Amino acid sequence: MTTILENNIIPLVTDEQRQAEEKWRKSIPAQVFLNYFFAINYHIQENDDATGGLQHLPYFRAHQAELTDADLPNITKLLHACWSTEYALRATAELGDEDYLRNALHWTFPQAYHTILSGLQAFLYTTGVRSNNSSLIQREVGRLVVRNAYPRPVSFYSAGAYGDFSIHRLPLAGYKAGLHIAGKEIEAQAQIGQFLRTTRKMKAQITRQQVQANPNTALRSQKTGKVLDKWTPQHWQQITWRLGYTTIFDLLSRLRISQTSREIERYVEAEIDFKLFHQSLLNIVSYLNGIHESYVAKAVGLEHYQQLIADLPKHLQHSFVADRLRNRIEPLLTGEAPAQMNIAA
Repeated sequence: MTTILENNIIPLVTDEQRQAEEKWRKSIPAQVFLNYFFAINYHIQENDDATGGLQHLPYFRAHQAELTDADLPNITKLLHACWSTEYALRATAELGDEDYLRNALHWTFPQAYHTILSGLQAFLYTTGVRSNNSSLIQREVGRLVVRNAYPRPVSFYSAGAYGDFSIHRLPLAGYKAGLHIAGKEIEAQAQIGQFLRTTRKMKAQITRQQVQANPNTALRSQKTGKVLDKWTPQHWQQITWRLGYTTIFDLLSRLRISQTSREIERYVEAEIDFKLFHQSLLNIVSYLNGIHESYVAKAVGLEHYQQLIADLPKHLQHSFVADRLRNRIEPLLTGEAPAQMNIAA
């Protein structure tokens, strides 16, 4: 658009403004991704108590495991993998430079995912699920979320067929999500709800591709016998059981972005608050790892778990691992009042 002043034509939008607008538009996907993880962290912070709410859960109170001496080294190995990866994630945060954190996304994204995955596997090991199969792990943890094995701040989930998704335990998730960082619980829940819907939609589409690519499972036309290209709602319903439940762990799996992927470059080149992004991820990691550690400590016995912490490698001695034991796990299992602490500890 232009305006005429005397004999000169003056653009209302300069090249500099146009470039800034283009840069902002390119940053929208990364900003939305930041919004999602900030919203999860906000929701946790607003609804957490000092011991993670586990003491109120019948599932946690009843949790026990029949473990042999051979099982304990396997659990310890998973926990060490969890903690060493979280240690690396925290070390990145301590460097604190905005440009460094921007380029660190190449490894902080997968680190955040894998530290939680290893802790989850340690917890699942105490329930009898001992597998590295990602589909099996996702299915089992989905069942645990629905069965209220997790505190309310992270017990939300989505279910239902494509085009007819339902969201549970997020009463405000139906509101429209904005493009700004959440400042209220209603905004946080709206953004988490949108994240659940988009993730379940992607999961459904991928599942459809897998089903239709296999001649033994593909849905076919009753008239021609040919593999269907177009699906009705009834066809989508036929594969819903394959989706399981969409939980916070499916949202975290979105962090599994290859270092060579073009997608991660969109985040690296975006103009967003990388420190806030990293801190949000770290807080979520600490919260979920603390939950899984609590389950493991209850299963193996507090005394054995305390000894496990005492025998940690040098780089993990007197670290966040011991802090969580002292401030979250011991108060939870002994019934003593916990000390005041930041959720990221």
